[in-house]
Amino acid sequence: MKERRRRSFAQISHERWLVSYADFVTLLFAFFVVLYASAQVDKQRAMRLSDAIRSAFQQLGVFDKDDRRPGRGDLNIALPSSVNAAQDLSRLAPSQWEQPGASARPEDINVVRRELERALADEIQRNEVALHMEPDGLVVSLREMGFFDSGSATIKPGAEAAFGRVAAILKEHSFAVRIEGHTDNVPIHTAQYASNWELSTARATGLVKVLVEPYGIPSERLSAAGYAEFHPVASNETAKGRQLNRRVDVVILTPPGARAGPEPPGSSGIVRLGAETKPHS
Repeated sequence: MKERRRRSFAQISHERWLVSYADFVTLLFAFFVVLYASAQVDKQRAMRLSDAIRSAFQQLGVFDKDDRRPGRGDLNIALPSSVNAAQDLSRLAPSQWEQPGASARPEDINVVRRELERALADEIQRNEVALHMEPDGLVVSLREMGFFDSGSATIKPGAEAAFGRVAAILKEHSFAVRIEGHTDNVPIHTAQYASNWELSTARATGLVKVLVEPYGIPSERLSAAGYAEFHPVASNETAKGRQLNRRVDVVILTPPGARAGPEPPGSSGIVRLGAETKPHS
């Protein structure tokens, strides 16, 4: 009996764990096969998504229809040759995305500048208007001598036609506009305006109201600011300098990421005192 028990114990295998291990390896292999198969399906979906995105951007005009590069199955979307896609899209005004059928290409502010120079040629010749480019955009300076009486925030009747031409051009384009009121450093204290702050702000907000009500420019495109005498373009030590500082600037803002064109030679918007150029501040 004891001999039979010894023989039974001797026949017990201590390598049965290999069976379980082999089963585990088989299941693990099957798991990775399933993952690989799923990845192939996801890759096909990604390719279809890439094609759909490319087609949508081509319809918007961001990408050329023939602008393709090898390996598009790897979700490589061809970028425009001259700009990064993100920078190009950031230049689009919100209204161009929201309005159906609106052009997706950013507007050129140089086009607006040329239109304003033609429309205001007489006023520029009389030094009542000046145009120049700044990092913020195109600045159209409406000088007090041509558009306002001294100490008044009401536009002169004789200047309404000129401002109407400005408003008509602004309405045709989608740029945001900031109206800035500026004065010289001579203190003012009247029954209507206690300081240059009030006068400059009243002139700016008055022109914003004109743009909104008679001309129908959307209010969300407009803003107003009054700077009193603290943003001069010329020295307040001379009568000529103080005259240039009394103005309302219509600033046509370039969208983020857009670049304004170079200032043309002999631009009408640069104020020169002697040999020194005084930029808008």
